[in-house]
Amino acid sequence: MVKGPDAFRTISEAADEVGVAQHVLRFWESKLTFIRPMKRAGGRRFYRPGDIQVLVDVRRLLHAEGYTIRKVQSLHRAGGVRALREAPAQGGSLHSPSIRAERKRLPNGRSATLRLALNRLEAAKARLDALVARSLPQL
Repeated sequence: MVKGPDAFRTISEAADEVGVAQHVLRFWESKLTFIRPMKRAGGRRFYRPGDIQVLVDVRRLLHAEGYTIRKVQSLHRAGGVRALREAPAQGGSLHSPSIRAERKRLPNGRSATLRLALNRLEAAKARLDALVARSLPQL
């Protein structure tokens, strides 16, 4: 069954969409207090579409840009979710060892490579959007 774009996701669906393991989402939830999925009876987590986007941004910062958990925490404290989306690159190369190791960890080689490429494109788009927003005169 294919869910709509506004449907809530279980932790396994969220983990697949973000490209990390379920235990990583639980760990991030324990360290990054702004990650708060809705919990139902029995403690089952359900992630809203906005939650998924925050997780994608956190993954990009931690895995592709080389931020630490503390840096992500301070970014969020300083500017909220928007700061996470617009955070600049820290100079980490897209061909760094961490990216190569990440590609090896992901299942289904071809789809994992495509997902990694998509994450890189989304990160580049976020950086371009931030540059454009800064260069446009405020109306």
